[in-house]
Amino acid sequence: MKKHIIRLSLIVLVTLIYSCELNNDFLERYPLDRISSETFWNTENDLMVYNNRIYDLARNDNDVPILMGFDDGFDSNNQGIWYLDEFADNIAPRHSRHERYQQVRAGKHNIPSGPQLYGWRDGGWSFVRTINVFMDNYSKALENGVAEATVNRYVGEARLFRGWFYADKISKYGRAPWVDRELNIDSEELYAPLNSREEVMTNVLADLNFATQWLPNDWGDGGGPGRLNRWAALLVKSRVCLFEGTWRKYHGESNADMWLQEAASAAKELMDDGPYDLYSTGDPENDYQAIHKIRQDLTGVPEVMYWRRYQLGVFVVNAQSYHRSYNGGATKSLVEDYLCADGLPITLSDQYQGDASFRNVFENRDPRLRQTILHPDDVERWQWNRNDQTRTYPRLSGMGGQTSETGYSICKVFEPIGSFAGYNTGDTPAIILRFGEALLNYAEAMAELGTITQADLDISINRLRDRVGMPHLDLNPPMDPRYANDGVSSLIVEIRRERRIELFMEGFRYDDLRRWKQGKKLEIPDLGIRFDAGMKAEIDPEGAAVVRTTQVDGIDYVDVYQGTDWANPVFDENKHYLWPIPLSAISQNPAIEQTPGWN
Repeated sequence: MKKHIIRLSLIVLVTLIYSCELNNDFLERYPLDRISSETFWNTENDLMVYNNRIYDLARNDNDVPILMGFDDGFDSNNQGIWYLDEFADNIAPRHSRHERYQQVRAGKHNIPSGPQLYGWRDGGWSFVRTINVFMDNYSKALENGVAEATVNRYVGEARLFRGWFYADKISKYGRAPWVDRELNIDSEELYAPLNSREEVMTNVLADLNFATQWLPNDWGDGGGPGRLNRWAALLVKSRVCLFEGTWRKYHGESNADMWLQEAASAAKELMDDGPYDLYSTGDPENDYQAIHKIRQDLTGVPEVMYWRRYQLGVFVVNAQSYHRSYNGGATKSLVEDYLCADGLPITLSDQYQGDASFRNVFENRDPRLRQTILHPDDVERWQWNRNDQTRTYPRLSGMGGQTSETGYSICKVFEPIGSFAGYNTGDTPAIILRFGEALLNYAEAMAELGTITQADLDISINRLRDRVGMPHLDLNPPMDPRYANDGVSSLIVEIRRERRIELFMEGFRYDDLRRWKQGKKLEIPDLGIRFDAGMKAEIDPEGAAVVRTTQVDGIDYVDVYQGTDWANPVFDENKHYLWPIPLSAISQNPAIEQTPGWN
């Protein structure tokens, strides 16, 4: 976030929210030595400065898990967009600092007594209060002559944040306390039951629609990341509506098609009219991962719609260095989902070379695989070892160096300067919104509506495939036998696969499985590389690896959680699609009913 945004926010806002007033029947006096609510709200600058505080609060990913980047300082070790896939079956961490991810992934989490990671937190509700103070006061600017169109820009900004925040809460809890005004200690809303999904999401859609109507295409505020614009609001709307539409469709709730159509329309408007495009230089072996390795400044990168800046002495991050040690590695499940070069899954293609040799895994595969998972021949290319040629890869726990729990080290975001930077000196930018997601949202929404055409695929999924030189997807792909029992068409299977591959490590997989009602996939244990006698001889002839294995079709594979509390994962369909509300929240308001299934 820009330095002036942070500074102005801190100067103004705390005193504004808690300002004093002296009133009697004859005279109204306002403080002369500080800003008060009665003397603020006069100009466009006042509205801008106030909303800067909203951006500032949104940097706390734990309290406000929507504009997800990386938390700063020490919290970079377990809070950030790269880690969200650890809730699901894409990444298998073992570090104790990632225990919350392991608990949820294994279905071993319980009702918390207090705040939970990315969940029901006082800081999140304070964020809503900050927005509602704005909503209660912005009309004063209109009274003071600020043009309605100008005021509505900032109203749209505040409502985008509010709608987005509430959509996250509904996705996790199914109900939430909808509050659209500033509350006091005696406000009746503090002791009211939670509002239903239908009530809250109706308000969310109204907020998002207002934002997409009134936010400017460009704030004209110079270099990035700046403020969220109308195009960003359209992407957020398509994301929220796609979640809601598919949740309703697969969980048996009403009005799914309306939400899916809203998702498709928002994504299509962005695709047709927005100034963004896929990043591509015509190099299919590099273009997919290139933007994830840019340091410091993403201004002008055509695919990046919004990002977070980190800068020494202002707001620093340790995401790269912690990722190098804590991410655990990608799973066998993920790696096997990459198509072969002929566009067919490994179950159907005669190009698949198998996994008896580690290098064979990468042969004749979607180029995104080698741009995501470390190939042994790319160690020098990525400067993985700081040019230490004595270490070869893959390396499992016990082998020393940069090991991974699964054997599949993640290179998609690896950048050597940030990865080996000293503590609190990192400046890796966080990509929060990118154009590629819009293409995936559009294709999926149209497919779920049953109205998708080949032309729709060609302007969405097939653009992503063109970037990496993969064959196009058509309307009738063969069914991958592994997904034949998912209850969806082969086309939807392939669109979901494309989403998993393209958006790996960008925070979507767990929410996707929940909205598709595919939670039972989380009962499949997380495995890593093949580790039979042949693989041991190839990568660990000295027998240094300390791992456990389990057999699949008579072949040994690394079993990440065998012998731990997270072995034998469970997914209870009666409760695990949603999260439990902390006991502390219920004790403060007994009218709150616990999330169904968690009683």
